[in-house]
Amino acid sequence: MNKPSDSTERHPEIVCHECGLAHRRRALPSGASASCSRCGHRLYAYRPPTIDRALALTIAGLVLFVVANVYPFLGLRMGSQLIESTLMTGSLTLYLQGKWELALVVVGTSVLAPGLQLLGLLYVLLPLQLGHTPRDLARVFRLVEGLGHWAMMDVFLLGILVSTVKLADMATIVAGPALLAFVLLIFVLAGAQSAIDPDRIWSQIRMRLRRASSDQDLPQPFECGSCHLTVARPRKAVSGALRCPRCTAPLHHRKKDSLQRSWALLLAACICYLPANMLPIMHVTSLGQVQSDTILSGVFYLLHHGQWPLALIVFVASVFVPVLKIALLLFLLWSVQQHSRWRPVERTRLYRITEAVGRWSMVDVYVVTVLVALVQLGNLATIEAGWGAVYFAAVVILTMLSAMSFDPRLIWDRQEKGIT
Repeated sequence: MNKPSDSTERHPEIVCHECGLAHRRRALPSGASASCSRCGHRLYAYRPPTIDRALALTIAGLVLFVVANVYPFLGLRMGSQLIESTLMTGSLTLYLQGKWELALVVVGTSVLAPGLQLLGLLYVLLPLQLGHTPRDLARVFRLVEGLGHWAMMDVFLLGILVSTVKLADMATIVAGPALLAFVLLIFVLAGAQSAIDPDRIWSQIRMRLRRASSDQDLPQPFECGSCHLTVARPRKAVSGALRCPRCTAPLHHRKKDSLQRSWALLLAACICYLPANMLPIMHVTSLGQVQSDTILSGVFYLLHHGQWPLALIVFVASVFVPVLKIALLLFLLWSVQQHSRWRPVERTRLYRITEAVGRWSMVDVYVVTVLVALVQLGNLATIEAGWGAVYFAAVVILTMLSAMSFDPRLIWDRQEKGIT
């Protein structure tokens, strides 16, 4: 029988990240999780007291990552001619076409973010397995957790699927060994992350906690936004920024300038939304004739060729989701500024939706990346990225940052104060 989690012994109190309600931790049986009694947010879950599995998966992930980046990824066969590409070919082509902004986004989300995650996990897990606490563990593990929002290999895989359908009439798509490694890497990295108990890793930093605990022993705790440590407010005003005694991140009772930053990022996304949909996302040159495609024309192309499931996916991810996310963020920001007390549980759930779905809008950006990597056939056929793709990537990133900047606890602050 598995032993209950000992998280209650390490940190007896936990504050909900979404509504700010403090809870007393309890030991959990195997497979169980604890949720906030007020807003339903999952607070913590039982994890087996071992890092063997996570370390093994991390090492396997690093091997797969090297294979995915070194060997041929996709190929385009036309007659006897075979054009091969690697995972980086699309980004390099975008850079050569003058779309360095788009190239940076693609490299960052499909290569750099997962690669740094794997290296960070190895840096943290291997010494812990050997009984040591690595230097800068807090900063590295904080980086690993933060990169989880930006590693989008699963979205890239969906972009590959859409691209292969678009190219099916032109030529034969050849899958290289790197594509198989890439698919396996998605599951291996997800398995490594699910096998980690973040609270157990954070608990390795004990000396710093003991040194700082005497300055932060008052009631009314609040939660560190990075490592989720429950920290009480200091007795006296502190000169300079107050930092978490465990992960060294700046501490704020609420996200600093949350509404201002969320509004600014959201308005910037709204400005970029129009050119993202009106300008072409790519230009197809075939036998001297140029055809420009927008996001909606890509959906109509899939419908015309009978691929309505993929057309529906692309429409939802690239058209419906951005509009929905902008609308939800506008509503959440407006309701907080109006001191609304309307259904805080439902508004908190709407916030979770905005965080969960935003990344999937990147699928059209990856479709363009795959197509420009494969279709470089000189006078026969060439595909170039359009400025619509750059603006669309900006919309996705700006809305993600706006959602991250918004502090859902502001919804409950108004409720608790009874503001009408």
